[in-house]
Amino acid sequence: MTYNLESFGGAGGNYDNSNAFASALHAIKDSGGGVLKIGKGVWRTGPIELFSGTTLDLDEGAVISFIPEPERYTPVWTRWEGVECYGMRPCVFASGQENIQITGKGAIDGSGEAWWKIASEKKGRPQTTPETPIEFELARLNPGFEKQPGGGGGRACQFLRPPLLQLFNCKKITLKDFTLRNSPFWTLHPVFCTNLVLSGLKVFNPHDAPNTDGIDIDSCEDVLIENCNVSVGDDGIALKSGSGEDGIKAAKPTCRVIIRGCTVGDGHGGIVIGSETAAGIHNVLAENCVFKGTDRGIRIKTRRGRGGKIRDLEFKNLVMENNLCPLAVNMFYRCGAKLEDGLFTQETLPVNDATPSIKNLTITNIKASGCRASAGFIAGLPEAPVENLRIANCEFSTDENSRVSPAESEMYLGLDEVDEKSVRLINVKNPAFEGVKVTGPGRAFIYG
Repeated sequence: MTYNLESFGGAGGNYDNSNAFASALHAIKDSGGGVLKIGKGVWRTGPIELFSGTTLDLDEGAVISFIPEPERYTPVWTRWEGVECYGMRPCVFASGQENIQITGKGAIDGSGEAWWKIASEKKGRPQTTPETPIEFELARLNPGFEKQPGGGGGRACQFLRPPLLQLFNCKKITLKDFTLRNSPFWTLHPVFCTNLVLSGLKVFNPHDAPNTDGIDIDSCEDVLIENCNVSVGDDGIALKSGSGEDGIKAAKPTCRVIIRGCTVGDGHGGIVIGSETAAGIHNVLAENCVFKGTDRGIRIKTRRGRGGKIRDLEFKNLVMENNLCPLAVNMFYRCGAKLEDGLFTQETLPVNDATPSIKNLTITNIKASGCRASAGFIAGLPEAPVENLRIANCEFSTDENSRVSPAESEMYLGLDEVDEKSVRLINVKNPAFEGVKVTGPGRAFIYG
């Protein structure tokens, strides 16, 4: 059965459609499934929840616009920066549901500017403890949050901004053709999901919008991402699997993922693995994609304490233009940690469950031009070097007129700096290079 929002009291313009959305979506739930059509116009609302059997169909010119008032986004059990906890309710949320579709040429808009302004103000002071009623409530619900790992998004003060669209423990999900934009935090975030198809999506956030990853696939299995266009303020398309002890305990890897035909513009990375890697990430194929102006192209980031086995990743037929660094593999990732934490020493430390590892990485038919910081950065751990790295039939050319330092190739701590924009390798075990051309720097490779 097909429903429209007006039948439940909905109206465009400045009207608050929260009750209309809730009534319509519960009617679909009660009838065992159906379609909610959203017509042309702006439909303002608070957070909405989807149920099994729901299709949300967005006409061209339709915009679901979320009201940026933090008190509306009441706490819900979720995963936030790799840790299961209570966080602010996502703008669009589904938990434990199946057979959900969102389709059409319309848009879902998170009204993120107000959220980014608050986040920047808190970080600028910096705020290190809860202050507002909702932050105190999240602190109460999350005992021990002070010791939980984070990536710098706001865990210390419990300003746990909502993602724009989160699917938690769901299966058989299809998202097709619509636009996601102006997210308060991570934009599209499936967690513990299976059988996902993401096709033809457009994901847009300003390049300076904090922590606004495009697509974050988090402890999910059997995922297809195809023909998507992403330009955001953080990583473009990222694969994750939980952080530290919490992610190790959950033991739910991300695996069997295909990414093809996608374009990524602004962002910290094109296709990214990590930095939340605790349960492992394996069996990933990324092919026929274009990264224009992203800070990094292929990006793998983790560190001691994150944990996880990263295995069997293949990247092929990729075009990269004007990146800082086209290929970055970084096991000294700094965000959310400090040098004094002891995570970044170049000494060989004992291996334990929280020691990440990277093995079986194949990179073929890459053309990267205008690399501003370096042609590549690959850094394993002394106790867990990168193993079975193969790079074949690739061309990397650097912009030697760029004044960007090679130190900007990746966000690392604890490593010495170099002067040349070469492919830099640290703690890499028996790498294999076949038909690799590096033009620009004096030396093609720097080993350390």
